[in-house]
Amino acid sequence: MTVLFNRRKILAAGGSMFAAGASGLLLPARAEGLAPTPSMPGGANNYLKGAAIVDKIGKGGFWMSGTVRRAGDGAPLAGQRIQIWAHTPEGQESEPQSHGATLTDKDGKFRLEMPQIIPIFGQPHGHLAYDSGEFKTVFLRPVMSSVKDTSLEAHFVLQPA
Repeated sequence: MTVLFNRRKILAAGGSMFAAGASGLLLPARAEGLAPTPSMPGGANNYLKGAAIVDKIGKGGFWMSGTVRRAGDGAPLAGQRIQIWAHTPEGQESEPQSHGATLTDKDGKFRLEMPQIIPIFGQPHGHLAYDSGEFKTVFLRPVMSSVKDTSLEAHFVLQPA
């Protein structure tokens, strides 16, 4: 059996080996890790330490949801307390009736019904906090894309305290 090499075959083979090496196929696999979520400016505005865990804030109609994972490996974190508050038709974000907390489920997910968020200072936004102590405190202030939205998501990646 005779194998013929020509310039085109050599270049193609070399290019394939280079691409495979660049994609990591010739190197050992390694995890980059999931970076922790930084606190957002303005996220702690009107925070009330120790808001009660509730089934619903006010009359409801709007859903705040998200996930909580551990920095590094991204594992879901069950039983983590997330406080939620916002400016709604039922109260301003500084008022106790506008605050409530919920716990994450076994998959690190949380979901809490609350009144419709309405704009304050020109932006419809919510506030969320992880503040249980096992991990570093994180405050988030996500802005809704439209005042007509009936839900908002926020995701936490926490690092040990």
